[in-house]
Order: sequence, then structure tokens, then C-alpha cells
Amino acid sequence: MSAVLLHKENGVGYITLNRPEKYNSYNREMALTLQAYLDDCAADVDIRCIYLTGAGKGFCSGQDLSEAMNPTPEEFERMVAEHYNPAITRLRTIEKPIIAAVNGVAAGAGANIALACDIVLAANSASFIQAFSKIGLIPDSGGTYMLPRLVGLQRAAALMMTGDKVTATEAVAMGMIYKCYADDEFEAESKKMAMNLAQMPTKGIGLTKRLLNVTYNNSLQEQLEAEKKVQALAGASYDFREGVQAFLEKRKPVFKGE
Repeated sequence: MSAVLLHKENGVGYITLNRPEKYNSYNREMALTLQAYLDDCAADVDIRCIYLTGAGKGFCSGQDLSEAMNPTPEEFERMVAEHYNPAITRLRTIEKPIIAAVNGVAAGAGANIALACDIVLAANSASFIQAFSKIGLIPDSGGTYMLPRLVGLQRAAALMMTGDKVTATEAVAMGMIYKCYADDEFEAESKKMAMNLAQMPTKGIGLTKRLLNVTYNNSLQEQLEAEKKVQALAGASYDFREGVQAFLEKRKPVFKGE
């Protein structure tokens, strides 16, 4: 059985990390397959939302330490460069909405892979742990970039240094994730959001993501200039024309993601 599964349905690419017996710990096969499936969904014009989750009781418990026994500094760099950084880059630059559906524990790199997605939803029983400090490592997979922007520098520092567990409800309260649901409602509610996003104007959503990726690096005037240029691209889309026409005709728009 593959370490990652891909299923496409109704405009959604469902990607499932699939090592449930290991709480979906991240190994080389998972890393390379995840990257390939993200590329597949990015290139498929029929896929308008990506839904990333884990099989079994965990989302992703981080690096499979059996693959990282006494690595040299060069092996550490290779592992991060080949396994983690390309996945995070894809999650942030694919101009389609990506949901992380966190069904269980998200620890170490698993937590940061989730936080790199556009919208993070969690089951009430899920948790997030910056576990790196417990084994003498630093948070990778974009953690030192994303977490301070989500929860603030002070809180990010405390979570990273202590390795404290954050429950799903705590994660919502601190702005780390968007929403959490009762365990028995989680799958249905998270997939409902994915299906709704797959019917929305994907072009405009992707362009919104492009702007969000640069907002922390731009001055206000630079961001206003970027908005001006990107709005012109959105205004040239089929979905904009359809949205306006549907509004004037008092009907529900039928977007194509174009």
C-alpha cells in the first residue's frame, strides 16, 4: 500500500497520508509521493481544491526517526532539502485552496505541514505539538516562518521551546487554525468545506493566495500596488464575468475556476 493515497471526486483532490500504524510518520516514500500528488492536483484543471488528511488516528507524527539515526550534517541538509522544503513550497505556491483536515495528532513537521496549508480544520481530539525541542532539533518545514505569523512571536517561541501540546480548541482560540469540530462531525464538515471551495471562483482564490504570500514582506503601498495588478488579472477571468452576470440575473453563479 502506498504511503500516500490520492482520490479525485467532484473537483476535490483528496490526499491521504497513509502510514496509520506509524501515525503517518514522514519518510522518504511519503515525502516524494506527496510532492508528486500535489503536482498532479496543481496541473489538473478539474481539481479546484486540495484536501490533505491522515489515515487512522493521526494526521502526521513528524519524521520517521528510523530513517534519521545518527545522520551527518550533510544528510540532515539533504533530508530537509528533498523531503520537507519542496512540500512546503508547493503547499504555499499552488494557486488553489488547500485544506489541512487534521484528524489526530500533528507533531513536529506534521504540525508545520498542516500550518502551511491555507485553511486548517481539526477534530476536537486532534492536537498540535512542536516536538522538535524534545530531541534537540529546531522547527523546520516552515514552522519558524508560519507559526509566529499565526500566533505571535512570544507564543510561538514558548510552544517551540517547551514542546507543549496544543488542543484543537486551544489552537482555534489562539488563531493557529480556523475551526474544529466534534469528532463524529469532523470528516463530513471538513469535506463539505472542500466541496464548497471546489465550486467557487478558483482563479480569484488562487490570486488571493498569491497576495497573502507577499503581504508580510510588502509595505502598504507595495501591497496596494500588488492588489491593483492582481485585481486586473481577476477581472479578466471567466468567473468574474459569470459572477456579475449571475448577480444581475438574480441567479446562483456557476463558476468554472477560469
